[in-house]
Amino acid sequence: MGELLKNPFIVSGYESPAYFCDRTKETEELLSALQNGQNVTLTSPRRMGKTGLILHLFHQLNQRYPQNKTIYIDLLFSENLASFTKAFASSVLGQLDSNPMKILKKAASVLKGLRPSVTVDELTGQPKIGVDYVPGNEEHTISQVFEYLKQSGKECFIAFDEFQQIAEYPEKNVEALLRSHIQHIHNVHFIFSGSKAHMLSEMFLSPKRPFYQSSTHKSIGPIDEQAYCTFSQRFFEDQGRKLPDNAFHFLYQKYDGHTWYIQKVLNKLFETAESEIDEAAIMGAVSKILDDNEYYYQTLLRAYSKGQGNLLKAIANEHMVKEITSGTFISRYGLTATSSVKSALKRLIDDEIVYQSDEGYIIYDRFFGNWLEQTYPLH
Repeated sequence: MGELLKNPFIVSGYESPAYFCDRTKETEELLSALQNGQNVTLTSPRRMGKTGLILHLFHQLNQRYPQNKTIYIDLLFSENLASFTKAFASSVLGQLDSNPMKILKKAASVLKGLRPSVTVDELTGQPKIGVDYVPGNEEHTISQVFEYLKQSGKECFIAFDEFQQIAEYPEKNVEALLRSHIQHIHNVHFIFSGSKAHMLSEMFLSPKRPFYQSSTHKSIGPIDEQAYCTFSQRFFEDQGRKLPDNAFHFLYQKYDGHTWYIQKVLNKLFETAESEIDEAAIMGAVSKILDDNEYYYQTLLRAYSKGQGNLLKAIANEHMVKEITSGTFISRYGLTATSSVKSALKRLIDDEIVYQSDEGYIIYDRFFGNWLEQTYPLH
């Protein structure tokens, strides 16, 4: 496990299995699918723990099969084929060999469109591979990277996180381009993950799309409450503190089991000196989180029109809105016409400020929703 963490409730990245809660069934299902030659499409709402699960899965693969290679590529902020190409090439290059000079030699013979370089990491002192490529030659470069993976002969597992981004690139042939390579490389298995389930479903389930029926589909929801409770209690007990079942239940229900928000509150609670955590302590931790982010929330709200802001406040006060264009909801909060609500809602959903769950519409950032309700109570 290595050095013990000062705060065991991690809110970003991945540390080790000791700080990762449950997901045993999901991990084994993903392992089984990948080891049997299947690619996987993995979906969940943002901040449900999807990335953590992928990194935990890769940790398990690295432990069981150290000769294999795992590569995680985050596409969230990629905007076009050029940024995808750089992320893909940079992530793959250097993973298949540990010797920097061997990497450069291999790159010179196989990756002719790339300009790899070796620098020294200032923090670790270890060699680090950098890469650039010939602009305007992206398709050829991608082809070379796939060839590099194929020629390595090593079994590789690559996760493209927020894979739905490629559908928003200005270039219209990216899906077909990637599919043409992926279907012919048999030593590499892929996870295509994302938080926009409708977009990924369209990409992989529509007969009109290149990736049609090319992967196994899996989605993840909240961690089991009892498993999460037991996991959390252990860290407080190690400090001689108590997290009663009813207090954890209050927290779990408040955020509907949404992993990141529960983790963030537990992280804040772990900072405190309370010997026994109760509902008041939980709400105190939430208030501190909201105070820390108040300037950001004010700025975010100002980015929207009055009508859009009023709709946000109304949704926050309701917590969950099933019939968002109903006359009852519109009149209760003094909103304007149904057409205006629909227009405002579209903008908020497109910006991922509002999320449509199976139960209804909610504010995507649950803390932002808490802040809106607290700052603009409309009841």
